[in-house]
Amino acid sequence: MKRYKAFDVVGPIMVGPSSSHTAGACKIGNAALAISGDSPFHKVRFNLHGSFASTYRGHGTDMALVGGILGIMPDDEQLRDSFKIAEEKGLAYEFVETDLGDRHPNSVEIIFFYDNGGHLSVTGSSIGGGNMLIVAINDIEVAFKNQYPTLILQYQEQKGVIALVSSILTDNDYNIETMVTNKIDETVTLVTEITHSVDPAILEPILKDPRFEFAKYVDIIKPMQGRHHD
Repeated sequence: MKRYKAFDVVGPIMVGPSSSHTAGACKIGNAALAISGDSPFHKVRFNLHGSFASTYRGHGTDMALVGGILGIMPDDEQLRDSFKIAEEKGLAYEFVETDLGDRHPNSVEIIFFYDNGGHLSVTGSSIGGGNMLIVAINDIEVAFKNQYPTLILQYQEQKGVIALVSSILTDNDYNIETMVTNKIDETVTLVTEITHSVDPAILEPILKDPRFEFAKYVDIIKPMQGRHHD
């Protein structure tokens, strides 16, 4: 017989009403914020898919997503005031009902519009019990659960890349939890989970290597990391 933990029964500590539509949505926003980088942004668009699109007003998904990209955590009472806080900070946002294709029904694509004119998209799914999974960054397929610090790299297939990444990490006493590659045509995406946060100086030769067309390090998400436009 399967044993259940108390968390499996009562769910996460959160501002309601729904673990999937509220807590999970907020965590997607938190993760997207962490992935978005250090550049300030002035607008965010939420492309809502499936049940997120059909019930986002009644289940508080809109409130939770805005709170998430502001850095408000699922158990913070400020989540209920996320629209007001966004307005006070001059952050514009919009919700668009859309079809993201073969995604989990509780999914959203979050697009950040930066003050410097650039933009970034992060797609995530709320997979139940207040848990989330980031499934794409700028249309690059990934699997980030916020369980471990994660290094995401994309490059044209060539020898020596995996050896480079693994040697830099292990030579500096970091343990690799998982290392997974996904190849489409000649483009390879390498996702590496590390057991502990990595010193930025250690990562610099990886993130600045010209072989990588996309390079992103995502640490474990912490509360109140807002970098929106004030």
